[in-house]
Order: sequence, then C-alpha cells, then structure tokens
Amino acid sequence: MEAGSGFSDLAVALGLVLALEGAIYAAAPGFMKDMLSRVGEIPDGVLRWSGLAALVAGVALVWAVRG
Repeated sequence: MEAGSGFSDLAVALGLVLALEGAIYAAAPGFMKDMLSRVGEIPDGVLRWSGLAALVAGVALVWAVRG
C-alpha cells in the first residue's frame, strides 16, 4: 500500500457521493424537494436505525471489496 492512499481513497469516495447526489438533484429536483420535506415526519428512531443500517452496509461493502 502506497503512502497517502488512504486519503486518496477517501477523496474518491467523497467524489462518488457528491456525483451521485448531484445526479439525483439534477435528474429529479422536484422529487428530492418532496423527499426532503418529508424527512421531518420520520421518527428519530427510524432515521437512527436506517442510518446505522446504511453505515454497516457501507463498511461491509468496503471491507468485501478492499479486504
């Protein structure tokens, strides 16, 4: 593993997140505005568990791909 590759991986991951979010906002801005307005109606516990599930899935995916 080369020096600084961790930062490079982090920068690539951040770039992918920004690209995907930007694509969603560009393709369907009305849908995103509607979804964001509805987030306040979701109970905190549901958001917390959904976030935890996404975190675990993301870490598992990175672990499976990167080893």
